[in-house]
Amino acid sequence: MSADTLRDTQAELRKLYDELCALGLSLDITRGKPAPDQLDLSNGLLSLPGDGDYLDAAGTDTRNYGGIAGLKELREIFGELLGVDAGDLIAFGNSSLQLMHDVTVAALLHGTPDSSRPWIKEETVKFLCPAPGYDRHFAITESFGIEMITVPMNPDGPDVAAIAELTANDPSIKGLWVVPTYSNPTGVTFSEEVTKALLAVPAADDFRIYWDNAYAVHTLVEAPPAPHPVLQWAAEAGHPNRVYVLGSTSKITFAGAGVAFFGSSAANVAWFTKHLGVSTIGPDKINQLRHVRFFGDADGVRAHMAKHRELLAPKFKLVLDILDDRLGDAKVADWSHPEGGYFINLDVLDGAAKRTIELAKNAGIALTAAGSTYPYKQDPRDHNIRLAPTYPGIDDLRTAMEGVATCVLLAATETLLTAQSD
Repeated sequence: MSADTLRDTQAELRKLYDELCALGLSLDITRGKPAPDQLDLSNGLLSLPGDGDYLDAAGTDTRNYGGIAGLKELREIFGELLGVDAGDLIAFGNSSLQLMHDVTVAALLHGTPDSSRPWIKEETVKFLCPAPGYDRHFAITESFGIEMITVPMNPDGPDVAAIAELTANDPSIKGLWVVPTYSNPTGVTFSEEVTKALLAVPAADDFRIYWDNAYAVHTLVEAPPAPHPVLQWAAEAGHPNRVYVLGSTSKITFAGAGVAFFGSSAANVAWFTKHLGVSTIGPDKINQLRHVRFFGDADGVRAHMAKHRELLAPKFKLVLDILDDRLGDAKVADWSHPEGGYFINLDVLDGAAKRTIELAKNAGIALTAAGSTYPYKQDPRDHNIRLAPTYPGIDDLRTAMEGVATCVLLAATETLLTAQSD
């Protein structure tokens, strides 16, 4: 558009925006939380395991101490879903994020089975962070003073060539954060080629890939992709201890009362459970037993996730329809079309993300803070916005996304007019 046409368009959008602000909205699409109707799908857990029925398949009384690895039958169910043998998997508390935090603490204080000394004794510890990525991953490393290095995310996974170049020349790089299935926030699922390449990159002996498979079964289509057998492939690549597989039931059953999983080589599992055993005598096995009884087997989990899909698919379709309708012709934004996960990745014009989010906030629509999907909250292009469609009701979501679209367009006119004046 010419400057005059842009100014006319901006005036029209300003009227729409003023009308939006006059609505007095208070809508929040900042985080990927399950909606109440999703949580209701698991209310049957509340009556389990049943009075006087506390024994697991081996006859262990789940009300008592012990069993730090968690119930075998639950590990068998989720081992199938995560692509990990039950013997290489532990089932613990409700938060996989806590397990990621604690395994990092153990490495910092004690070193890994492959470390020559505790990480904290190293002059520098660095982690690689594919971006856009998961802000809570970055929060863990930043809290420990671990240096974060941004690497690009491609349509089939992180940029392996860039990772290999970095790890081959810098033994202080000790970790890599990834969400391999329906990545947060891009929705990318790693290809077999990228996965095997990651497992084979030259790196320090104690280099670890945090394989956070949080959305392994969270599909918006008929079926999720089969999990890669990363522990097997890592061993075949000559790096059996390289991968930590993580997952949880947080967005499957109750977000605050689920079960988290940690899978790795026998050496890593023994090392981690040794350090866990200092702080606890065992997990909440009653909660694990109720999950076993609720699901029965891996197919029970898949059937349960089909119910989630019925609730979530219309919300994702609504968001995509609004983006297509309001932004498609303007050519000022791109967005993902995820087949699973909890987010839609929205890229606006360079330099316009903060302004878009500010406009939305002033109109009563809360979006994830600008830069959150990058290490140190620094989006170098100021262009990325994470949309979380899951929690609001369909009517609130429609109002919020119509408002977001108006804010994207208004911010775009401001950005373009500024560029023209320069």
